[in-house]
This record gives sequence, structure tokens and C-alpha cells, in this order.
Amino acid sequence: MSLLSVRGLAVNYGHVEAVRGIDLDLEAGQITTLVGANGAGKSTTLMALSGLVKKAAGTVQFDGLDITGAAPHRIVASGLVQVAEGRATLTSLSVRENLELGAYTRRDGAAARARDIDHVYSLFPRLAERATQLAGSLSGGEQQMLAIGRALMAKPRLLLLDEPSMGLAPIIVQDIFRTLQRINADEGLTIFLVEQNVKQALKLAQRAYVLENGRVVLQGSGAELLGDPRVQAAYLGH
Repeated sequence: MSLLSVRGLAVNYGHVEAVRGIDLDLEAGQITTLVGANGAGKSTTLMALSGLVKKAAGTVQFDGLDITGAAPHRIVASGLVQVAEGRATLTSLSVRENLELGAYTRRDGAAARARDIDHVYSLFPRLAERATQLAGSLSGGEQQMLAIGRALMAKPRLLLLDEPSMGLAPIIVQDIFRTLQRINADEGLTIFLVEQNVKQALKLAQRAYVLENGRVVLQGSGAELLGDPRVQAAYLGH
């Protein structure tokens, strides 16, 4: 059974159909990516899964639990956690305070949370170096690391990432993607990645979906879609 199963998901903004009855299946332990052009409905899909926008139709099952109408904080507590587009760090708080807030749904004690902060620091050593700095003083790449680290503090079983490469230098993007791959491989964390860098996303993902105008138009393994002439023509400039 899929860790996340989505059937007939639709989202409207007024009279505009942003997502039009899509089906998705995310297998536990895999990286799945959703790619497409600007305005295709990728971010809206993630926000609907996280309970941040209202669904017009469809169902969402997470590990056998129906979370279709659940409130966002309940969805986070169930283990589905999103890293928002634009990072959304709390700029007036320190790096460590941001990480501590990521664990707000947990009830396993200060010692466990401190161990997990140390684990985040091991994944992103720059955050350890800047632990007492205000998040607003960090570079864009460091803020993205912080946003991912804060999400990991919620102990997710499924991590949703919305455009993690946006506005970052290629060398920083490579570093962040290597860390995501490491987390997936070493810890078995399931990842759902929305990304405009189609080539990078398809290289990283075991499973992929292509979204156009709110509809899934292609799906397959990352390698299959990377070699698909339609994907190459539309997104890779071949």
C-alpha cells in the first residue's frame, strides 16, 4: 500500500481550476517528484496535501488514515510535513530557536529534541556555526537549510519540499540535493519534491509526475521521464 494515496484531488481559486482531479501514489522510502511549468498547479497540490488550501474534491490517505479534511497542525502531527516555497524562516529568531519551533507538535522531551537538533547540525554544519545568529542574517542557501532542518525537527515520515532550489546558486543547490538524497538513503525518509529544475529533480527521484494545467500528463520513473522526448522538448531544451 502507498504511504500517500491521492484520488481525484481538485482545487479551485474562485472560478479558476488550479488542480483538476489528479491521482498520486507515493511509496514509502522513495523520492517522488512533481515537475511542470510555472502555474501548472504544483505548489497548490502541496498546499492541498498539507491542508493549507481547501480541496474542491478528492481524497487524501496517509498511511491508511484519511486526512482529506484534517487541519494543518493535525497533518503535521501525523507525520506529513512541508517545507514552504520561499523558506518562510522566522527571521527575528535565532537558528536554534527556529529549529526548536519545528518540534512544536512533539511530546518526547527536551533531551530527544536536543539530539535531533544535533542531527540537523550534522546534516547542515553551517547551521551549527550560526546557531545563535538571527535567521534573517543568513544567506538564501543557509535559510533553505534551516527550513529543511526545521521540518526534520517535526520527525516527518513524509517530507514535502516546494521549490528548494529557487534563487540559489548551483553549488548550493547541489549541496542541498545531496543532503536530501543522503537523508532518503540513510534514514528511509519519504520525500515529495516539487521542483522547476526538472533535470535535477528527475535525476534525484525514483518516481515522477509531470503536471500541466492542473492535470497529470505523464508519469513514470525519474529515469524514464528524463529520457522521454516530450519531457526533453518541453523542459530540458532538447
